[in-house]
Amino acid sequence: MTDSNPNASLTAPSIPGDALPPVEQHAQQYATVRNAHETELIEDYVELIGDLLAHRGEARAADIANRMAVSQATVSKMIRRLNELELVTSKPYRSLFLTEAGQKMAETSRARHDIVLHFLRALGVRDATARIDAEGMEHHVSDETLAIMQRFTEQRQN
Repeated sequence: MTDSNPNASLTAPSIPGDALPPVEQHAQQYATVRNAHETELIEDYVELIGDLLAHRGEARAADIANRMAVSQATVSKMIRRLNELELVTSKPYRSLFLTEAGQKMAETSRARHDIVLHFLRALGVRDATARIDAEGMEHHVSDETLAIMQRFTEQRQN
């Protein structure tokens, strides 16, 4: 996502043999992305619920719908799914609460998000853009890359 000119084309330096990796590696790349897509929405909801509980003391469906820009019906469906996955507990007309597994997922998601966000800021990305980009990237970055991002950010701070 670019801020200045959305129609500007980006070109990467051409490296012979870099465009098409070996079959096994290529298949693994796509499998990894598919797996990340399967869990990213769940992680986003659980992370937001954890943030709301930490900062507001409660996580209500209406607040989730407003912050995620979705309908309350969409949130209700996801809450049912999160209940089935035993990540949240809920009662009608009450706040949501994270189970132990939900809390662990929220903490992991928040940590990944923060590492990516701070890394992008350290690169000089504007805060608004960094926040948008971090929201998607956090789900698709390996632990190895996260560790390098974190080291880079820490070195820039020293």
